[in-house]
Amino acid sequence: MTGVLVTGGTGKTGAALVDQLRGAGVPVRIASRHPATADPDAIRFDWADPSTHEAALRGMDRVFLVPPVESVDPLPLVEPFLRRARLSGVRRVVLLGSAIVLPNAPSALELAAQVRAEPGWVVLRASGFMQNFLRPHPLGERIHRLGEIRTAAGDGKVGWIDVRDIAASAAALLEDPEVRAGGGDFLLTGPESLSYGDTAKAITVHTGRRIRVRRIEPDEQAAAYRAAGLPAGFAAALATVEDGIRSGREDRVSTTVLDLTGLPPRTFARFVSEHGNEWRAK
Repeated sequence: MTGVLVTGGTGKTGAALVDQLRGAGVPVRIASRHPATADPDAIRFDWADPSTHEAALRGMDRVFLVPPVESVDPLPLVEPFLRRARLSGVRRVVLLGSAIVLPNAPSALELAAQVRAEPGWVVLRASGFMQNFLRPHPLGERIHRLGEIRTAAGDGKVGWIDVRDIAASAAALLEDPEVRAGGGDFLLTGPESLSYGDTAKAITVHTGRRIRVRRIEPDEQAAAYRAAGLPAGFAAALATVEDGIRSGREDRVSTTVLDLTGLPPRTFARFVSEHGNEWRAK
């Protein structure tokens, strides 16, 4: 048997990718820490438990790799898995990386470099997720409860992307491992670059509920992320990222989704129209 192992297979991007691959008739194996017992394609997988890695890889020739979440140092956990993947003859790994590089996280860059170094293996560097504006993400929770976006990004812009477009791009590279992978690195963004003020206006216009933007400093944002339950190091890194957005570092747009899938990425306005009930006052 050959097919695609989808790590993080029950997450937002992974679940969307599973649907895409199944729709194309591609065999999948859905890896997660808490697999659904009713799904014959589900298997237990834990980055911290290497004994789960061999069974997950067995018979699979392609992998969608989602590194450990909320970590600034993923390489120690992922590197043994990559070695096993090489030994088992995996032909293509598609790593879900980030266009927004966390500060003080050199192992994330090293992980991407190791993936790109293998022939046919690729890295997707995705911009900020539109789905962050939905619950249970802290940003989405705050919009829902308080009608407010609190940010240290000022008027800086991000090329927000829908995770469904990330999944479609990954599927284009995973459905057929012979598809050319170029230089092994793909920047994924939506079709436009938007500030938090722009996103608040879009939600306000569609829902009729005024969404405010409250500008704060990075240390305040780090404290807010910690209060939301994120590890201290990860919270500090996210807050520093917002300071980088304020400086214009993430203001960029690519055509990669269109190039890979033949379809333009979803606009933020379309995303809002599909999820308006999430933000309307109760």
